[in-house]
Amino acid sequence: MPPGSLVLPDESHPTDEANPDVAVGAFRAYADRRTLVMLGLGFACGLPNLLIFDTMSAWLRESGLSLEVISLFSLATLAYSLKILWAPLVDRAAIPGLTRWLGHRRSWMLAAQLTVIVGLLLVSRGDPKKDLALLAAFAVFTGFASATQDIVVDAWRIEAVGVARQGAMAAAYQWGYRIAGVAGGAVALILAEAYGWHVSYGLMAALMGLGLLAVFAAPRETMRVVRPLPHADMAAAPALEAVEWLARIGLLLFGGLLLGSGLGAKADVLAVMLGALNLHHAGVTLMAAWSAKPDGIWWQLAGVLTGGAVIVLAVWPIPRLRTRPGLYLSSAFGEPLADFFGRFKGMAGLILALICVYRLSDFVLNIMNPFYLDLGFSMTEVAEARKLFGLGMTMAGVFAGGLSVARLGVMRSMVIGAFALPITNTIFAWLATQGPDFRSLLIAIGIDNIVSGFAGTCLIAYMSSLTSAGFTATQYALFSSLYSLPGKLVASQSGRIVESAAQAAGPGGPFAPLTRLFARTPHTAFVHALEKSHVAPVSLGAGYMVFFFYSGLVGLASMVLAVLVARKTGLSPIRSPARTTG
Repeated sequence: MPPGSLVLPDESHPTDEANPDVAVGAFRAYADRRTLVMLGLGFACGLPNLLIFDTMSAWLRESGLSLEVISLFSLATLAYSLKILWAPLVDRAAIPGLTRWLGHRRSWMLAAQLTVIVGLLLVSRGDPKKDLALLAAFAVFTGFASATQDIVVDAWRIEAVGVARQGAMAAAYQWGYRIAGVAGGAVALILAEAYGWHVSYGLMAALMGLGLLAVFAAPRETMRVVRPLPHADMAAAPALEAVEWLARIGLLLFGGLLLGSGLGAKADVLAVMLGALNLHHAGVTLMAAWSAKPDGIWWQLAGVLTGGAVIVLAVWPIPRLRTRPGLYLSSAFGEPLADFFGRFKGMAGLILALICVYRLSDFVLNIMNPFYLDLGFSMTEVAEARKLFGLGMTMAGVFAGGLSVARLGVMRSMVIGAFALPITNTIFAWLATQGPDFRSLLIAIGIDNIVSGFAGTCLIAYMSSLTSAGFTATQYALFSSLYSLPGKLVASQSGRIVESAAQAAGPGGPFAPLTRLFARTPHTAFVHALEKSHVAPVSLGAGYMVFFFYSGLVGLASMVLAVLVARKTGLSPIRSPARTTG
């Protein structure tokens, strides 16, 4: 077996072609042992994610803390934006004792899950009233362990089956993740009200046992042979290397902080650092600029770009000087990129562009709650439609996505999703003309959530198919960081587009003819338009209609790119044939 390979017993040669055997076995893929294992692993990934910020914010608020202090706890989730920094370590390093016993991926999963359990138990013993800083440290510790678990679970999912079954695996992961959302959200809050927060978090830690069971139920991997590092023949220079390691790690942390602050849209840590330098006013100004709507996105983008540049500097070899730290880091970060660009050559840029824009039309819809409320629905109706009915429709879409990947192949499914996402966005333009009709709301949300779940599953399967053995964790962490960034940039303008279009729908404006479509709309729709947006109700309705058509138009890029990539690949397998290189 070539160095760096990782092959499971019956899936050594995955393929993506739609064929009779795959078509017949498409439903059967959901009953496969590995798919059921993925359900448990998805649950284990979703549970701590919600607990360390969303649910914890309720605990902190109940303890009397200010919203400003509570917002700082979102930093516990910063690790999720920085996974790329230690994904190479997960790809390369073995865990003494555990790796020989369980295999490379399962040993990392077990170690990460045990660390999450310890973290949640520590959180359960914390008290925000007595020692807030200690509780925050426990939350950050748990967030780091949970992000590590995400890295290795994604890698195991990709390496466990062929491309044709990636859809089913992605669907199972999302089902487990969403079930964990209910457990870590509603169930944890009910337990906290009945028995207290300490008991609630202790029981949530016990629920992580489902993840442990999934690890032991997972098929055993074959032994992994990691390729030798390029500095293996160099003599060690401990003193000089220690200084270089400190400098490079410091740069990595700083670059990661900038990158994560941009991706997470949070400048809290940067502000705290400025405060420690006695630059409190500068920190407050930076936070205000970073979170401003809509122009704060440019600060966030600058943070991402600057952070990325600092990370590149941290791993770049010193010119004309070979050092062990420089060679190690440049190899760990550079080889996965070189492998990807080497395999896809002229296609690599198109593929990355497709990943970046694929769900652009979906991310633009970030003002839906205000739209529903402006339309005249109550918050209870919105909650019932989005959180209850909508969740079921999303799960159905996720299932359909997995089935499509198995029957049609990943590229055909990607093309279907690329066309369906923007087209279904326009159904909300129809909803705008119906007023607060609950049945129409269910129709619009149902169709949109099914398509969104379908496309999301196809994208996960596609990104999974692009990785190669030996670099799976690093490459997938990179892809998953890229795909949401352009969406944030475009979505920041959504509110401005609605307001501008509403103004242009006034008498004599270019969008004024659209107001005729609202002649039969119930008078309860957009009744607060004049108060909130200083326009007539029909003008606000027309503004929303323009926005929904715009959200469909931004999806044209994904349509074009999906067709281009599909034509260039001939709808053939994307992953390298034997999945044993790297």
